[in-house]
Amino acid sequence: METILSMLLVSLLCVCSCGLVLYFYNAAWLRPKRIVKELRKQGINGPKPSFLAGNVPEMGRIMASKKAREDFAFTEDYAKVLFPYLLKWRKEYGPIFAYWIGNKPALYVSERDIVRDISLCVSLDLGKPMLLQKAHRPLFGKGILKANGLEWFHQRKLIAPEFFMDKVKDMVDLMVESVLPLMDSWESKVEDGGGVGDITVDEDFRNFSADVISRACFGSNYIEGRDIFEKLRLLSLTILRSNNIFNIPYLRFLPTKRNLLIKKLEKETRLLILNLVEERKEETLVSSRKDLLRSLLESAITINETTPNSSKNYFIVDNCKNIYYAGHETIAVTATWCLMLLASYPQWQARAREEVMEVCKGQPPNAEMIQKMKSLTMVIQETLRLYPPASFIVRETFKEMKFGEFQLPKGINIWIPVSTMHQDMDIWGSDADKFNPERFMNGVSGACNGHGYIYMPFGFGSRTCLGLNFAMVELKVVLSMLLMRFHFALSPEYCHSPAFRLIVEPEFGVRLIVKRVNSKT
Repeated sequence: METILSMLLVSLLCVCSCGLVLYFYNAAWLRPKRIVKELRKQGINGPKPSFLAGNVPEMGRIMASKKAREDFAFTEDYAKVLFPYLLKWRKEYGPIFAYWIGNKPALYVSERDIVRDISLCVSLDLGKPMLLQKAHRPLFGKGILKANGLEWFHQRKLIAPEFFMDKVKDMVDLMVESVLPLMDSWESKVEDGGGVGDITVDEDFRNFSADVISRACFGSNYIEGRDIFEKLRLLSLTILRSNNIFNIPYLRFLPTKRNLLIKKLEKETRLLILNLVEERKEETLVSSRKDLLRSLLESAITINETTPNSSKNYFIVDNCKNIYYAGHETIAVTATWCLMLLASYPQWQARAREEVMEVCKGQPPNAEMIQKMKSLTMVIQETLRLYPPASFIVRETFKEMKFGEFQLPKGINIWIPVSTMHQDMDIWGSDADKFNPERFMNGVSGACNGHGYIYMPFGFGSRTCLGLNFAMVELKVVLSMLLMRFHFALSPEYCHSPAFRLIVEPEFGVRLIVKRVNSKT
């Protein structure tokens, strides 16, 4: 009897082992092969993937060959140096091609008619990719930036009203207050330098934008949230340790030093946010001012009573992390690039300053003044065209879907290259690779010949960034105040090197020569 049981157990183990092998073989090879065949029937080609790793090894080889960068102009498409493999394949296979991130199929789309169709899609069956959800989970969890379906719809309905323009206008004075410490700091550095300051501006802008988002959405200030911001930044840099956006996803489960650090930072960030929430819970719920944190707390209370408190906490923590990160990193980096370009194009710096002086008459800006800053708005829009914070708009098909003439199978990840679309000369004109804010004189639609969906620094369609108005107002407040006080030129020590760290930022910072306006030094 024991012999029979042993034989049955061995047989069962063999069957299970064979089943697992077949399952992984199908997932890692047979299914990708079927998808490749299906896409090729529709004329979509691409580089040949390797078993398990897909095209990731080839991406690494192409990146390594581009390590010694050629001269790279300030206004060129940064994909040239950050994602050279995609531009290489685009030349070989056209504006639409398929490639593989491990065993996950990806579709590169830079054909504007297809991009338009994707931008118009409102189906919940098109959402944020599971691949990136898993890779970025320690940083964003299941907050609004990564959520899908009804979960995303619920979160958007909750958070969107906090960033409506009528509320953003009420935040202008708060933003002005947050600029003052930055200006005082730069004033001191200029005085210490005998009328000239050589300042690396990146960290100062991060501190400023962190203070704004903390005050506006969480009722605190930067000092209280400093540890949270520092942990989130270190976490984002650890998750993406190089310019290569594509890492083999299942390697994150290995107990490497990097993976253990990610877990440690995730846990510490969660505890810091929960401590902040607990400190403010009673105060927030009885306060007459309804900020984002209060909305999150009230929403958590209404979640089904059967839902564990831990899940309610994750709902609050994940969305706090999303707003903390998106609400200050992207704005800080855009302000940094904007000053770099104004320093590089003194005629536009002078034009923007003249406008600000005329509108503000030496006073801090208010909501009405902000609306009158047309030249500064164009400068910011052009900066976002040349340096969109997000390099790609990425979507996954959760069922078979059709865009244009192409029938895309379930599970395809669609990658739309934002910077490359922003420099398409057929849309933007022959000067698409030049800094020319004048192109926005007649608005976004006029700048891109009626193809407004092509301008997507804040995403597009139903998932356009909720903080668009907030970001534009904040950028105009800080830049206008700095232009009234200071004159900027590039430091001889500035090294132009865009780097991909979830968003695109200056690898070595932006160093500027700063003087007081009207200074004779």
